[in-house]
Amino acid sequence: MKIRVINRSSHPLPAYETESSAGMDLRAFLEEGITLRPLERKIIPTGLFMELPDGYEAQIRPRSGLAFKSGITVLNSPGTIDADYRGEIKVLLINFSDTEFTVNNGDRIAQMVISRHETAGWEEAAELTDTTRGAGGYGHTGV
Repeated sequence: MKIRVINRSSHPLPAYETESSAGMDLRAFLEEGITLRPLERKIIPTGLFMELPDGYEAQIRPRSGLAFKSGITVLNSPGTIDADYRGEIKVLLINFSDTEFTVNNGDRIAQMVISRHETAGWEEAAELTDTTRGAGGYGHTGV
Protein backbone atom coordinates (compact mmCIF):
# COMPACT_ATOMS: atom_id res chain seq x y z
CA MET A 1 0.00 0.00 0.00
CA LYS A 2 1.22 3.51 -0.76
CA ILE A 3 0.32 6.40 1.55
CA ARG A 4 0.61 10.01 0.43
CA VAL A 5 2.74 11.95 2.92
CA ILE A 6 4.10 15.46 3.39
CA ASN A 7 7.29 15.64 5.44
CA ARG A 8 7.95 19.13 6.78
CA SER A 9 10.58 17.85 9.20
CA SER A 10 14.28 17.46 8.54
CA HIS A 11 14.07 13.74 9.37
CA PRO A 12 13.66 10.68 7.14
CA LEU A 13 10.18 9.27 6.70
CA PRO A 14 9.10 6.63 9.24
CA ALA A 15 10.32 3.20 8.20
CA TYR A 16 10.14 -0.38 9.41
CA GLU A 17 13.35 -1.15 11.33
CA THR A 18 13.23 -4.90 10.63
CA GLU A 19 11.63 -7.10 7.99
CA SER A 20 8.77 -8.21 10.26
CA SER A 21 8.18 -4.97 12.17
CA ALA A 22 4.55 -3.92 12.53
CA GLY A 23 5.31 -0.34 13.54
CA MET A 24 7.38 2.53 12.18
CA ASP A 25 9.12 4.91 14.56
CA LEU A 26 7.95 8.53 14.68
CA ARG A 27 10.49 11.26 15.43
CA ALA A 28 10.06 14.53 17.29
CA PHE A 29 10.27 17.64 15.11
CA LEU A 30 11.32 20.44 17.47
CA GLU A 31 13.18 23.74 17.29
CA GLU A 32 14.41 23.11 20.84
CA GLY A 33 14.08 20.30 23.37
CA ILE A 34 10.92 19.88 25.43
CA THR A 35 11.32 18.76 29.04
CA LEU A 36 8.63 16.64 30.65
CA ARG A 37 8.55 16.84 34.44
CA PRO A 38 7.28 13.79 36.38
CA LEU A 39 3.59 13.18 35.55
CA GLU A 40 3.61 15.99 32.97
CA ARG A 41 2.15 15.45 29.51
CA LYS A 42 2.85 17.35 26.30
CA ILE A 43 1.96 17.10 22.64
CA ILE A 44 5.03 16.54 20.47
CA PRO A 45 4.92 17.44 16.76
CA THR A 46 6.43 15.21 14.06
CA GLY A 47 6.26 17.45 10.97
CA LEU A 48 4.38 14.68 9.13
CA PHE A 49 1.02 14.92 7.38
CA MET A 50 -0.56 11.96 5.61
CA GLU A 51 -3.52 10.80 3.57
CA LEU A 52 -4.68 7.34 4.61
CA PRO A 53 -7.02 5.38 2.35
CA ASP A 54 -10.59 4.85 3.55
CA GLY A 55 -10.90 1.78 5.74
CA TYR A 56 -7.50 2.34 7.40
CA GLU A 57 -6.28 4.04 10.56
CA ALA A 58 -2.85 4.82 11.96
CA GLN A 59 -2.39 3.68 15.56
CA ILE A 60 0.12 5.63 17.63
CA ARG A 61 1.71 3.43 20.28
CA PRO A 62 4.50 3.73 22.86
CA ARG A 63 8.03 2.60 22.13
CA SER A 64 8.68 -0.23 24.57
CA GLY A 65 12.29 0.74 25.30
CA LEU A 66 11.40 4.36 26.02
CA ALA A 67 8.60 3.24 28.35
CA PHE A 68 10.76 0.70 30.18
CA LYS A 69 13.98 2.69 30.46
CA SER A 70 12.57 6.19 31.00
CA GLY A 71 8.90 5.88 31.96
CA ILE A 72 7.81 7.79 28.84
CA THR A 73 4.68 6.55 27.11
CA VAL A 74 1.85 7.60 24.80
CA LEU A 75 -0.99 8.70 27.05
CA ASN A 76 -3.96 7.83 24.83
CA SER A 77 -2.53 4.55 23.69
CA PRO A 78 -3.17 3.55 21.09
CA GLY A 79 -4.02 6.93 19.64
CA THR A 80 -5.99 6.77 16.41
CA ILE A 81 -5.45 8.86 13.31
CA ASP A 82 -8.50 8.56 11.06
CA ALA A 83 -8.37 8.39 7.26
CA ASP A 84 -10.03 11.80 6.87
CA TYR A 85 -7.56 13.66 9.15
CA ARG A 86 -5.15 15.91 7.26
CA GLY A 87 -3.44 17.76 10.10
CA GLU A 88 0.03 17.21 11.49
CA ILE A 89 0.69 13.92 13.27
CA LYS A 90 1.36 14.76 16.91
CA VAL A 91 2.10 12.46 19.82
CA LEU A 92 0.73 12.91 23.34
CA LEU A 93 3.56 11.84 25.67
CA ILE A 94 3.50 11.55 29.46
CA ASN A 95 6.36 11.10 31.88
CA PHE A 96 5.48 8.40 34.43
CA SER A 97 8.97 8.44 35.96
CA ASP A 98 10.13 10.41 39.00
CA THR A 99 12.76 12.38 37.02
CA GLU A 100 12.61 14.95 34.24
CA PHE A 101 12.97 13.73 30.67
CA THR A 102 13.91 15.89 27.69
CA VAL A 103 12.64 15.15 24.19
CA ASN A 104 15.02 16.46 21.55
CA ASN A 105 14.63 17.07 17.84
CA GLY A 106 14.91 13.75 16.00
CA ASP A 107 14.26 11.53 19.03
CA ARG A 108 12.17 8.44 18.26
CA ILE A 109 9.14 9.05 20.48
CA ALA A 110 6.45 6.57 19.40
CA GLN A 111 5.62 3.99 16.81
CA MET A 112 2.88 4.05 14.21
CA VAL A 113 1.01 0.98 13.00
CA ILE A 114 -1.20 1.19 9.89
CA SER A 115 -4.26 -0.99 10.37
CA ARG A 116 -7.33 -1.90 8.36
CA HIS A 117 -10.67 -1.53 10.14
CA GLU A 118 -14.33 -2.18 9.51
CA THR A 119 -17.18 0.32 9.76
CA ALA A 120 -19.91 -1.13 11.93
CA GLY A 121 -23.63 -0.54 11.84
CA TRP A 122 -25.98 -1.11 14.75
CA GLU A 123 -28.86 -3.58 14.79
CA GLU A 124 -31.03 -2.93 17.82
CA ALA A 125 -32.26 -6.06 19.63
CA ALA A 126 -34.35 -6.93 22.68
CA GLU A 127 -31.89 -9.64 23.78
CA LEU A 128 -28.52 -11.11 22.90
CA THR A 129 -27.54 -14.73 22.30
CA ASP A 130 -26.29 -16.57 25.38
CA THR A 131 -22.65 -17.64 25.80
CA THR A 132 -20.73 -19.58 28.45
CA ARG A 133 -19.12 -16.35 29.61
CA GLY A 134 -22.34 -14.38 29.65
CA ALA A 135 -21.98 -11.03 31.44
CA GLY A 136 -18.75 -12.01 33.24
CA GLY A 137 -16.54 -8.93 33.17
CA TYR A 138 -13.45 -7.65 34.92
CA GLY A 139 -11.77 -10.39 36.92
CA HIS A 140 -14.49 -12.99 36.42
CA THR A 141 -11.96 -15.74 35.57
CA GLY A 142 -9.82 -15.13 38.67
CA VAL A 143 -6.29 -13.84 39.10
